[in-house]
Parts: sequence; C-alpha cells; structure tokens
Amino acid sequence: MIGLDIGGANTKAAVVGGDGDTRVVSEPFELWRDPEGVPGAIASVVERLDLAGAPVALTTTAELVDAFASKREGVLHMLDAAERALPGRRLRVITTGGELIGLPAARSAPLACAAANWVATAMLVARAVPDAILLDCGGTTTDVIPIAGGEVAARGRTDVERLLEGELVYTGALRTNVAAIVSQVPIGGRSCPVSAELFAISADAHLLRGSLTPGQCTCTFPDGRGTSPAEVRARLARVVCADPEQLADGDLEAVAAVVEDAQVKSIAAALERVAARSPAGARVIAVGVGAFLARAAAQRCGLPVDSEADLSAVPALSGSGGEVAAAVALSVLGRE
Repeated sequence: MIGLDIGGANTKAAVVGGDGDTRVVSEPFELWRDPEGVPGAIASVVERLDLAGAPVALTTTAELVDAFASKREGVLHMLDAAERALPGRRLRVITTGGELIGLPAARSAPLACAAANWVATAMLVARAVPDAILLDCGGTTTDVIPIAGGEVAARGRTDVERLLEGELVYTGALRTNVAAIVSQVPIGGRSCPVSAELFAISADAHLLRGSLTPGQCTCTFPDGRGTSPAEVRARLARVVCADPEQLADGDLEAVAAVVEDAQVKSIAAALERVAARSPAGARVIAVGVGAFLARAAAQRCGLPVDSEADLSAVPALSGSGGEVAAAVALSVLGRE
C-alpha cells in the first residue's frame, strides 16, 4: 500500500513493508504555478517507488492554494488528478474523521477530505504511544495534536478550528516568510524593523545556523537562487534592505538566531495550550523536516520529548520517514 500526500508545494509518497522497511519519495511541485500539472507530479513520485499497480491511500492539503476559487474545488481537482495519474489502481482517501473512503464517497464530501494529513499521522502514533502530543513541524505548518488513551483527542477538525484551538500553527521550517515570523531583528546591537517583503524564508535562517542541510530544502527561494552560504546571506540581508557587505560581522547570524527563536516561541505557545488539556506525563513525538524546532519547543515547555534517534515506538517515522509522516502513516493504515 502506497501512502500519498499531495501538498501545495511538495508531493510525497511512501511505502512501509511488512518487515518495517520504509521507502519514501518527496518532490517539490508548486501547484499554484501549474494546476494542470498535478497528475504528472503524482505519477512521478508514485512511479519512483516501483510498485506497479499497488493501491494508494491519499490525502491532500493542496486545496488551499489560491489557484482554486474554493477548497471544495481544490479537493475535487486533486481527486481527479490522482485518478488520471494512477489509472486502474484502487484509491482511498482519508477524512478528518479518520476514515479511508473511496473516490465516489470523497467526491460527495470533499470538505471532509480537506487537510486530513495530520489525522493519519496522529492515528499511527496513537497506536504506539497512548498518551502523547504529536508535533509535526513541516516546511509550511506545524501540527500540535493531543493523543489520550490511544485515541486522537484533537478538538479541531477543519483548519480554522485547529487554528483556534492551537492545534495548527502556521509556521514551518522551510517556506515561512521571515517578515511573517519577526517584525524586528538585531542589527549592530540595535533593533531594526524588517521590510514587509518576501525576501527571505525560514529555510534561510536554518541553513545559516546549520539546523538544515541544503538537501532538506525542497522549496523554491524568493529570488529563485540556491542554498550556498553567499546566496543565503544575500537573502537574509535583504530583510533589512541591505547587502551583506553593508552589515557588520555577526549581524546575519543574529538575525537567523532571532528567526529560529521566534518560531520555537510560537510553537511552544501552542504546545502549552494543548499540553494543559493532555494527560499528565504525555510525551512529545517530534517529526517533520522541522523536528528540531518541535523538540526545542517541547524542551522550552519542560515536556519530555523523544530525541531524533529515539523513535523506537514508531520506527517508521524515524529518519526520512518522519519528514513525510502522513504518507508513511497512510501506507501503514491503508495496508491494514
């Protein structure tokens, strides 16, 4: 069973074998630039797993991109794209209620299938860790999902409900605009307002700090350039309308540190809200490309958190599996 997670900026697929062996594929695809190219993106990641004819369990968050007039339209577009990309395969779609349903049922209730990726990951974690808080920090958003007594205990189901409950934080390790994270940064020991432009993204800060590797940055940068230190520093300098040569040694490092700290702070604030209604002793399971932010937030809240190397309770989510957690979870849940 292949798990497929169709995002607005990345398309991910995974398969977990009966022996626990996990194979994953993730490819960047900016859907808003080419909505009609979705079938090709889906076919590409699935074909790389080399499992001809295998059934697919899928989820989508791509319905939110503004290429679509509504989320309903976006979900239906994704379902049609999956059917065209994977002809002859059995397809199932997960709902926010945790059910895997066929395409006819999904087309009848598209909003129930919108942004249900977190449900799959939480269901997988809940079976292994009865009392936990799932912190899935991806490239764009962070999920904060309480698990109690082996059940997903989220109060929200839709995106807006989850935002209201602190179960969805719109900050991620790759694509978040630096101007949306901080309003001021330290320059020359003084507090400097940032420009309200898309000059640099969170990935730039984490690359400069060494928290991310270039290979983990499956995103397009605002200037269309790459991940070299010079390119990263140029983008971060633009945040204060400067070139690197106009700034003092250490200024850009200070900017990156403030950006990372602000993200940790925002995730920690949501985590504190969710932890207050979670079972005592619930431990944090941190996954996603931004798991380092999630772990720092848990530590700031004084909560027990699994280390990067200690996900023995959910081995399929260790290593690269954790960076495509929803696809991994769908492979396991769909197979069973």
